[in-house]
Amino acid sequence: MDRPLRIAIVSDTHLPRGQRGLPDACIERLRASDLIIHAGDLIALSVLRELESYAPVVAVRGNVDQLDVREALPPVAVVEHGGARIGVIHDAGPAPGRLERMRTRFPHADAVVFGHSHLPLHEISDDGFQIFNPGSPTQRRRAPAHTMGVATVSDGRVAFELLRLGGALS
Repeated sequence: MDRPLRIAIVSDTHLPRGQRGLPDACIERLRASDLIIHAGDLIALSVLRELESYAPVVAVRGNVDQLDVREALPPVAVVEHGGARIGVIHDAGPAPGRLERMRTRFPHADAVVFGHSHLPLHEISDDGFQIFNPGSPTQRRRAPAHTMGVATVSDGRVAFELLRLGGALS
C-alpha cells in the first residue's frame, strides 16, 4: 500500500504582478506537500520554477499564460497515485453541466481539478466523482477570499479540502 499523497492545489496565480506574490500561508502548504497541482494561469515560467522549488509540480497551461509557459505545459494532465486518478484542466466550461462534462472528458478519473473562474468549488456526484476548483491565492475577483486547496490520496480515494488562506472555509 502506498502512503497517503499530500497535494497542494492552486490555480490562477497570475504572477508576477507588481509587488504581489504568493501568500505566506500558501507557501507553507506548498512546502508541506508531496505534490503541487497548478490548474493554469501561472502567467510566467518563473512562477513554475518557484513552485518546483517547494515540491514536484503537475501543471497545465491557462488561457493567459505567456508563450513560453504555454509551450512548456500541456492543456490537460492526469495524476495517478494509490489507485486514484485526478484529471487537471484549466477551463472546465460553464457551470451548467460541468460535472457531467468533466466526467465525459476524463472517463477514467476519480476527480478533476480545474481553475479559470477564480471561484472555489467542490462538487461530488451521487457515485463519488468529484470536481474541485481551488479558487486563487492571489486574485480573488468575485470570491469572498483568497483560497487554495489541499487533497489527500489514499487507498484509491481522493479527499479535497478548500482553504481560506488564514483558515479553513466553513
